[in-house]
Amino acid sequence: MERYPFAYDPAQPFVSQVSDWAADVFYDRLPEAGFEVRDEQIYMAFQLERAFAEKQTIFAEAGVGTGKTLAYLLYAVCYARYTRKPAIIACANESLIEQLVKPQGDIAKLAKHLGLTIDARLAKSPDQYLCLRKLDEANFHPDFAEDFQRIYQELPPFVHNYEALQSFYPYGDRSGYPGLDDEKWSLINWDAFQDCFACEKQHRCGQTLSRNHYRKAAELIICSHNFYMEHVWTCEARKRGGQLPLLPSHSAVIFDEGHLLETAAQKALTYKLNHSVFEEIITRLLRGEIRESLAVAVEEAINRSEDMFFQLDSHSQAVIGSNRREIRLEEKLLQAIARFTEQIGWIEEELALESGLYTLDEFQLRIVEEHLEMMHLALGLFRQPNGVISWMTEDATGTGSTLVVMPRLVQEVLKERVFSERMPIVFSSATLSVDGSFQYVADSLGISRYLSFSVPSPYDYPQQMQVFVPELAGEDVFAEKMAAVVPLLQRTEGRALLLFSSMEEMKQFKQAIADVPTCAGLRFFYEGDQEITHLISCFQEDERSCLCAVSLWEGLDVPGPSLSNVVIWSLPFPPNDPVFAAKRRSAAAPYEEVDLPYMLLRLRQGIGRLIRSREDSGIVAILSAELFRDEELREHVRAVFPPGVEWKPVLE
Repeated sequence: MERYPFAYDPAQPFVSQVSDWAADVFYDRLPEAGFEVRDEQIYMAFQLERAFAEKQTIFAEAGVGTGKTLAYLLYAVCYARYTRKPAIIACANESLIEQLVKPQGDIAKLAKHLGLTIDARLAKSPDQYLCLRKLDEANFHPDFAEDFQRIYQELPPFVHNYEALQSFYPYGDRSGYPGLDDEKWSLINWDAFQDCFACEKQHRCGQTLSRNHYRKAAELIICSHNFYMEHVWTCEARKRGGQLPLLPSHSAVIFDEGHLLETAAQKALTYKLNHSVFEEIITRLLRGEIRESLAVAVEEAINRSEDMFFQLDSHSQAVIGSNRREIRLEEKLLQAIARFTEQIGWIEEELALESGLYTLDEFQLRIVEEHLEMMHLALGLFRQPNGVISWMTEDATGTGSTLVVMPRLVQEVLKERVFSERMPIVFSSATLSVDGSFQYVADSLGISRYLSFSVPSPYDYPQQMQVFVPELAGEDVFAEKMAAVVPLLQRTEGRALLLFSSMEEMKQFKQAIADVPTCAGLRFFYEGDQEITHLISCFQEDERSCLCAVSLWEGLDVPGPSLSNVVIWSLPFPPNDPVFAAKRRSAAAPYEEVDLPYMLLRLRQGIGRLIRSREDSGIVAILSAELFRDEELREHVRAVFPPGVEWKPVLE
């Protein structure tokens, strides 16, 4: 097989030759295969040339229908072959990943029509994999034991066979269990409190086998933003511990829906502390021959941890609309934290002495030391509230409350560990700029030097899109919304995506629509009831269905009549949780700087789910009483829609 899909001349710059080949692809090869020539796509391809040639970061803002994915794939594949290192494509969510890698996806299309063989492999986040240890425990669950026993029995034979592995294959990822709802999946999937290093099943674990597989990718590794940021955050620590980084050395990174990277970075840089996990790890020291004074110190640390988490629970309160509890930093709590921190500091010093006596298992000792170091650092940050955001949450597996500590700002970490690298980094999205400027997203990510461009969508929105904004009086808003949406769903015979701002909103709708006889013939799919890409597939294949979701404002691509109606149940303002509460407190004008930009960006993405091809047409409905009480808000929302699209209070 030829290394490049064009005749390579080593005397000429490589990237300019890729650009010439891309021009041939877009002007000739793809049109011959039935694709249309898109000026916006060709413009984007030529803009990417400079980013790859100069190894720079570029913000590539391209409207819906531009074909931006094919443009960046051409460069990524060729550049990976040139450098002999894979390119990383990091997507915002699982549905975007599915669009790339499914049999009819963008990578398969490119390979088929250009006669290429593309080695693209998935690198899913750890929480997308089955945990064999948790599955063993779940087999005894009083309500779901039958489901989990069936999963256990269907595991590959080599999982149960403890002879040398002669052959194996990746298994155990979330998509393999589409029928499980999110609650059941949380009982058997990997979570941050699993100690994989000490697990005797790690070498037969689907996550481990998958990691070994994708590390050998020659051209493309597809992962999520969360996973890429976890790689960045753990890279040095894994090297110090004698492990390979989560991702191999790579030649370039493309962040698809790159405007969401800051959220993924914050999530990856969080610390999670849990009393049950701490107790399980620290008591490993008691299994070896240790001095009595250290054994007493371990018991005291467990007692102080228990007291600290009791105080954390006592000083936290539920936040309406969120599963996170806000913490009040009062003196009693701070004293409990200080006592616990002092104790683990003392144990760390004692372990340094104990390690010289060689009475403890070195592997177990390293695990304990790393956990204590993490807790010490996290609690130190926690006591500096100006620099972090923190909250309490209840763990679904029954291990009690968890303290989560998240850095408020991630710019310095990203600047040092991502954007200081000399390699092409592409941010691709339809929504990267604010009022024509990329400075907002650049500042939030710590990017000081970058290239940028914007190209509009090629679609004729005034002809393809109707916008329905019924006037709601606001007296019984939910009843008014139901009265507006039921005839709308009947009008389009389903074929609708309903976007909610919270799970509570969606659950309320789910309960109410079940009692509407005129909608009995429609099928409704709800996020959380099954694996998300499976739900999307069911929705796409079943035209008389409706998909109800909280997280699909971005990334959903369902062209054709299956999606002819997008219902915005309420304006997607940020949730009322500690993360956004902290952002509001640090802003001079919270509504203008935090709430409104977030809402408008998310709304713009949600509207973009409707028109996915030149043949598509349909309705966008916005159900919001606020639009009729606040003229300024109404104008902001109007400006989100493409020029020429009119709002109608009644559909004709």
